[in-house]
Amino acid sequence: MRTIYLDCGMGAAGDMLTAALLMLLADEEKARFLDAVNLALGGRAVVSCAPDLKCGVQGLHVTVCIGGDVEGTEPRHPHEHTSIGEIRALLAAAPVSERVRADALAVFDSLAAAEAAVHGQEIENIHFHELGSIDAVADVLGVCLLMETLAPERVVCSPVNVGGGTVKCAHGVLPVPAPATERLLRGVPYYEGEIKSELCTPTGAALLRHFADRFGDMPRMVVQNTGYGTGTKELGRLNAVRAVLGEAEGETESLVELACNLDDSTGEELGFAAEELFAAGALDVWTAPIGMKKGRPAVLLSCLCREEKRAELLECLFRCTTTLGVRETRCRRHTLERSVETVDSAYGTLRVKCARGFGVERSKPEYEDLARLARENGVSLRQVRDSIEKK
Repeated sequence: MRTIYLDCGMGAAGDMLTAALLMLLADEEKARFLDAVNLALGGRAVVSCAPDLKCGVQGLHVTVCIGGDVEGTEPRHPHEHTSIGEIRALLAAAPVSERVRADALAVFDSLAAAEAAVHGQEIENIHFHELGSIDAVADVLGVCLLMETLAPERVVCSPVNVGGGTVKCAHGVLPVPAPATERLLRGVPYYEGEIKSELCTPTGAALLRHFADRFGDMPRMVVQNTGYGTGTKELGRLNAVRAVLGEAEGETESLVELACNLDDSTGEELGFAAEELFAAGALDVWTAPIGMKKGRPAVLLSCLCREEKRAELLECLFRCTTTLGVRETRCRRHTLERSVETVDSAYGTLRVKCARGFGVERSKPEYEDLARLARENGVSLRQVRDSIEKK
């Protein structure tokens, strides 16, 4: 599975994500990207890139220039504010694919929603300040165009280092992460590092939230290329987002297992709890018979989830069961890469679930399709299954 892993141990900003992904491309592809993003910006800004050596590591730095001013310099167009409506109109007219347009609109809508919630305003009344107006448009369009070009089947992101201390913005001095960034990162694993600086910007957080399929450890993968997108700050360590492109062979991820003992629940109540846990995002739910004190027969109810779903599933367990306490265990799960193919049989087409990785390959016909074809043709499941092999 074609996978991009984003290492955000030094946070994430729109220009850094753009540069990291851009470095994964060949030189001629880099030139085509710059032409495409500058065409989409329609002269409002000029995006360029240049090699950037930081801490002895060759990276790439992306610059957005507006009217001769470079992104990140001060003072910077203090009266240039852009409404979400204006940004939507700009994106609607941009010469990009519908997929890129939809991705960019979704990112800006999430940015506007976060700002609106923080400031207690309606989304349509939000005006972007240092979130970037045209700077942010360049960054967001850049990442969206690159994701379309690189075409990963999955994007995995590390927990995000947000930095620490305070940040100065149009509304005053605010704690790190800035309120809009904190809002965007809710449900995402992040942490405060020892560096007292803003490492993750609202634009970076919105891009990660939109494109990451999951947050956690780097999956087992055969690496094809690595890109380092550098930032402008000198922080005494490699200030860069690292993007790793490769083919994943199975996956290893850190998960949370939640469990409780129940000695006073009916079968219907247990079934309802399991359904609610799945609906809340559990990866798996199971029960096992146990014996409790005084010889009471009971049931062990367990579920497996990712870190971002932990709080929601804890609430669900307390709400849907009679338990007074839930145990929590951290574990690692190793899984095969999964896909679904459509194949022909003597009785019609059906889906086959395929899995590979860790030196293993296996496949299994989808039961519902086997049953449907067996009923339609008046034959057994085995006959339909055997006809696939004969084909």
